[in-house]
Amino acid sequence: MSEKIAVRTTDAPAPAHTFSQGVRKGPFVQVSGQGPVDPVTNEYLYPGDVAAQTIRTLRNVQAIIEASGATFDDVVMLRVYLTSRDDFATMNEAYGEFVGANTTGDVLPCRTTVFTGLPRAEMLVEIDAVAIVEG
Repeated sequence: MSEKIAVRTTDAPAPAHTFSQGVRKGPFVQVSGQGPVDPVTNEYLYPGDVAAQTIRTLRNVQAIIEASGATFDDVVMLRVYLTSRDDFATMNEAYGEFVGANTTGDVLPCRTTVFTGLPRAEMLVEIDAVAIVEG
C-alpha cells in the first residue's frame, strides 16, 4: 500500500485552514480548491474580474500539480465553482485558453462546473483538480 503524501509548494498559496494544498497517494493527486490568491502576499486578486481570477486560480492549481511530480497533462478532472451563472461564459473562455495552452495533444481534462457560495466575498471562482501520475 502506498503512503499518503502532502504536496506543498510556495508557488501556490499556503492553505489557510486545516487541509493540505494537495495530497498524493500512489499515482493519484488531489488538489484542494484554489482561489485567485497571490502565493507571495496571500492577497485575493482581481476583484470583480472572473477571467483574471480563473487564470490566477488555474496557475495555483498547476503549481500544486507540478509540485506533486505531475504535469498539467496528467490532470484528468477539474471542478470549477462559480458564484454566478452570469460569469460562466467569461470563465469558460479564460479556462479554455489556459487549458488549451497547458495541455498537449487533443485529450482535455474532464470538468464539472457548480454554482455556489464561496468562502470569501471577493472570490468569484474556486477550482480543484485530480491528476494521475504515471510511473
